[in-house]
Amino acid sequence: MEEPVQKDICELDNIDEDILQSKLYNSDNAPIPINGRTWNTYNFTALWVGMAHCIPTYMLASSLISLGMNWKQALFTITLGNLIVLIPILLNAHPGAKYGINFPVFSRVSFGVLGANIPALLRAVVACGWFGINTYIGGSALNVLFSAIIPRWNTIGGNFEIAGLSVPMGITFMIFWSLEMFIIFRGMEELKKFENWAAPMVMVLTFILMIWAVKSAHGFGPLLSETGKLNTFNDFMSVFPAALTSMVGYWATLSLNIPDFTRYAKGQKEQLIGQSIGLPLTMTIFSAMGIIITSATVVIYGKSMWSPVDIISKFNNPFAILIGFFGIVVASLSVNIAANIVSPANDFSNLSPKHISFKTGGLITGIIGILIMPWKLLADPSGYVYVWLDTYSGILGPIAAIIICDYWIIRKKNINLRELYLLNGVYTYNKGFNPKAMISLAVGIVAALIGKIIPSLNILSNYAWFVGFGVSFVIYYLINISSMEDKSKVENLEK
Repeated sequence: MEEPVQKDICELDNIDEDILQSKLYNSDNAPIPINGRTWNTYNFTALWVGMAHCIPTYMLASSLISLGMNWKQALFTITLGNLIVLIPILLNAHPGAKYGINFPVFSRVSFGVLGANIPALLRAVVACGWFGINTYIGGSALNVLFSAIIPRWNTIGGNFEIAGLSVPMGITFMIFWSLEMFIIFRGMEELKKFENWAAPMVMVLTFILMIWAVKSAHGFGPLLSETGKLNTFNDFMSVFPAALTSMVGYWATLSLNIPDFTRYAKGQKEQLIGQSIGLPLTMTIFSAMGIIITSATVVIYGKSMWSPVDIISKFNNPFAILIGFFGIVVASLSVNIAANIVSPANDFSNLSPKHISFKTGGLITGIIGILIMPWKLLADPSGYVYVWLDTYSGILGPIAAIIICDYWIIRKKNINLRELYLLNGVYTYNKGFNPKAMISLAVGIVAALIGKIIPSLNILSNYAWFVGFGVSFVIYYLINISSMEDKSKVENLEK
């Protein structure tokens, strides 16, 4: 006896000739059929564990402690930020699981069949930047590993450099890059398998590192007993809002493109429970491990060491070095493929579905990741990491607001799947663009980032994601309810 189809799961009844010939359709962006949705609760938990178990998460608390927080305040801020960002993640996850569509296709509902390229490309640009940076970090870990186990590895090529990169570093960068391309070319099912075993392995290795650190330090070290510099409520609140915004911004990108993954969910329950367990719990536990290990290094090495690469580099046992760096490489692969290749691969494919497949989109992402020369970006962090990337939450917040308001309030979760793939249909709006979404997006971005131009309004930029989200949400809602006749027409078409 067949299982009854869940009410919150829909599929396209048939893909007729009009859709097959449409410039907006290819086999990669088509709705996933119900029998192709195989991801269960564990798969989504493992996905988030795999993405959260990375060096930036491990070091996350260090940035907050440097602001004067103690470890308890830092963990509180990290946990609260991830509970907050979980809300838009779950809201945007719903249409992916219900209709089997990815983020760019879902964006066509609110932005228009052509206008959807705007949020898709804005998301893709951020992902390409992070992809290049994380690939360089992963390649650096490989380079340290090779240096430890291969005699005279660092002398290969002498002083010869390629675009500012030494020959050994260039080799390990391309090895890491090739591993990422290999997995993404194998498809989403292969990614699911990789995350399934990578997630628990990295957790176990980090736990072993923590046990070693505590045992070697004969305790937890001095960091856990420090009171911090923010001992009054007013002192704490002077840095807490901006710090919280940064924690929300950490996963602001995934809060948009989460349908890229939930389109493979067996049901809403699986993705909801899996993500609710995987994200906030993992971020808190992994950040706590980073704090404990770093605190122990003060005793072991005489200084606090926040980077696991630096810690493992000091090991004398070749086997321990091998296992340690293997864990770092797997962790870097896990987060970079899931967080920074899947989305832009879909986003670039959406530009021209008939000519750019998901795999081709992944290759484009990889090539851009090389061309931006991330080693030079990291050499001048003020020019990229701390200036440009600091603004992206103010851009992504308004996008999230528009698609959430449109799906949950304006349309009440009703989408006409067939019309999403037609150039001339209900989601064509004005020549493929929805003016209401464009206006709301522009106003929201200006409100979120105006403080970077007008210093007296800097407080708005400190809350960039929240300001951009709130302004765009309200503007989009008001514009839509002011034209009830248009709304009625849309609802009738979608019934």
